Amino acid sequence: MSVERSRKVEAVVLRHSDWGEADRLLVLFSREGGKLRAVVKGARKLVSRKAGHLEPFTCVTLMLARGRDFWIVTQAQTVEAYLPLRDDLTRTGYAAYVVELLDRFSYEEGENRSLYRLLRDTLQRLTEETDLPPVIRYYEVRLLDLVGFRPELFHCVGCGKKIQPVDQFFSAGEGGVMCPQCGPKARHTRLVSMPALKYLRHYQRSAYSEAKRAGLPQGVRGELEALMQYYLTYILEQGLKTPAFIRMVERSNRSTSGDNESS
Repeated sequence: MSVERSRKVEAVVLRHSDWGEADRLLVLFSREGGKLRAVVKGARKLVSRKAGHLEPFTCVTLMLARGRDFWIVTQAQTVEAYLPLRDDLTRTGYAAYVVELLDRFSYEEGENRSLYRLLRDTLQRLTEETDLPPVIRYYEVRLLDLVGFRPELFHCVGCGKKIQPVDQFFSAGEGGVMCPQCGPKARHTRLVSMPALKYLRHYQRSAYSEAKRAGLPQGVRGELEALMQYYLTYILEQGLKTPAFIRMVERSNRSTSGDNESS
């Protein structure tokens, strides 16, 4: 069986770290091969021509050559830099959350074009939209679908009965909604209001254009964010790092806005 010695891929840079004295190790999510790791020789040298193409959130085309442990980047060209994601800390935080979530849910197991398309679409939406939380909620719901953790939102995961239009419970352990009869009997459930569940269902079964038209009322935003973090933390067995950064930036923005209004 022949070993692939080189390949060309389109990929988004998820993160990078220092490697050796002057190199950089990239974690990529590629259209052709899913999650990959590749080394950029001399990337930390001032004269490196490749380094500028290989920052997190950047979409690039790469020529890769097989090395002993990792692929080696021999050529790099930017496809989309998503510059607004670097110019605004709020957008930076949300983009970092998007790539952290994909990084945590994906393994080096081969091509997954649906996940790649979701990643590209979400980064593009984060550069264009003015209202960012709905973009993130939609991304979370679609990601859960694609990685096999789609929550059950229409029938009670305890008794199987169809969910009625009243407030319900949600069980991360059981993977979905529980009715008012089953929820109190289960461990580690949390309440979910019917308005919040309504929007979560809509996001689960709709294209992004339809979800965007529905909007996301302020009254359910905090509840949905907390619910999704509860479920994601349970699945991943530990919390994510980027939500704390996003909250810090949002607090800073509110403080700055208040100072400007009082001056």
